[in-house]
Amino acid sequence: MKRVYLLVVAVFSIFTYATAQNVDDALRYSQIFYGGTARFMSMGGAFTALGGDISSLSQNPAGIGVFRASELTITPQLFQIKTTAGFNGTSINNLSNFNLNQIGIVSNLISTSKETGLMSLNIGYSFNRTNNYNQSVLIKGVNNSSSMADYWAALGNQNGGISYNNLSGAEQNAFDAWLMDTVTGSGGKNYATAFSNYGDNPPSKYGQTVRRLISNEGTSGEHAFSIGGNYSNKLFFGATIGISTVSYTSHYEHLESVNTPLISQLSNFTYTDHFEDKGTGYSIKLGAIFKPVDAVRIGLAFHSPTWYRFNEYFYNDLSTHFTDGGHYDFSTTADRFRYKLATPYRLLAGVGVQIQKIALIDVDYEYVDYSSSKFSNLGDTYDYSDKNMEIKNSLQAASSIRIGGELRLNKLYLRSGYGYYGKAFKSNEDNANLDYTSLSFGAGFREQNISIDFGYTNIKYSQKYFLYPVDLGVEPAVSDLSTVRSMFTLTIGYKFGI
Repeated sequence: MKRVYLLVVAVFSIFTYATAQNVDDALRYSQIFYGGTARFMSMGGAFTALGGDISSLSQNPAGIGVFRASELTITPQLFQIKTTAGFNGTSINNLSNFNLNQIGIVSNLISTSKETGLMSLNIGYSFNRTNNYNQSVLIKGVNNSSSMADYWAALGNQNGGISYNNLSGAEQNAFDAWLMDTVTGSGGKNYATAFSNYGDNPPSKYGQTVRRLISNEGTSGEHAFSIGGNYSNKLFFGATIGISTVSYTSHYEHLESVNTPLISQLSNFTYTDHFEDKGTGYSIKLGAIFKPVDAVRIGLAFHSPTWYRFNEYFYNDLSTHFTDGGHYDFSTTADRFRYKLATPYRLLAGVGVQIQKIALIDVDYEYVDYSSSKFSNLGDTYDYSDKNMEIKNSLQAASSIRIGGELRLNKLYLRSGYGYYGKAFKSNEDNANLDYTSLSFGAGFREQNISIDFGYTNIKYSQKYFLYPVDLGVEPAVSDLSTVRSMFTLTIGYKFGI
């Protein structure tokens, strides 16, 4: 079925395009990069065996038992992110913002001078940032092998072809916008795109300029409510109830502009995709720190899954322009739905060594099985079994290592840390080599009641970004993204009751 071209200024249509949760969503909300005080971050977050820092309430709750006095801290942060995108060319993107990385208080309930038994009991609250999703990326280059329109045509060609009367979602959009049409003689069930004049002049003629502008916003954080104590100055114990919040917005505009005239007279098209997630989750954390001798501490912690409930809002738009003046706009009805996500449990272990009152060092190990993340419905009958199987087949267990140290020079403290966050994707996945490394350092000044700490953290990672799905036989369009996050933190602390 070939269409007769008409001069159209604008056509407006409303359709529903139902997105669904995927592996990337599960991983995004399951990954944690512990934020906190400047001291905590400058030591690489290696506090499983140390405690004594309010940020440890979200990591090893037993850390609250180490406190000998009540304390209040607040930590503002400058966050910067630099992303280098490669796609037949290179673009560099920078973004920065200020945020509240941490605020918390620990209060002493019980304090005794005895040397055995329950020596102290503390309660505390801390808000700790666990992720910053803000990022702006421009991907631009010439694509000589495929188009996003090919993917929509491939969707229509599935299972022997779908009648044009039964198309839905993005492929319906592409059909109505003249990006694709039925191939002559196919009975209205096979599709080709404007790049091959809808199958009349194969093969497709590419060489169009592709520009995708990605804008992500949002953060995740945890409100940690903890209780813990000190038993005989040998065993420190604690428990935390965590209330996690997530706010994430993803928006991108995908533009393809034809550089060499096409018989179909396509000039360009723009596809816009937007969705927002807001969620709240709950978890339980248990921890202990054992001190076999004064110079050594051994820490263990268990984090239950975080049980999230999400509200999602989304829409997408498509606009096409032709050299004969044809112009078509299609917009979805903004839609909302709800779902649940259970993130993996976590196991943490750490060993800390204190060298008199001069220095200390801590080494942490963390285990998390990302393949155990699981979606479930919330108030509807949607079956997530295929999505959960995709998670299980794509993700794997990963290990993280964190090392931190502190050197004391009278009232001045110098700190440094390193972190490695292991590969979450299985070896057969396109981003199998995606891991994260962090390097940090900082300094602090402490008087009896007041402390001022500064920390710098640098996190690096590289990944492959696919502009559209690579299945259904479509030649992929892949951008190599290299990202550097820089975080500058400043903590002001006050101790009272001493």
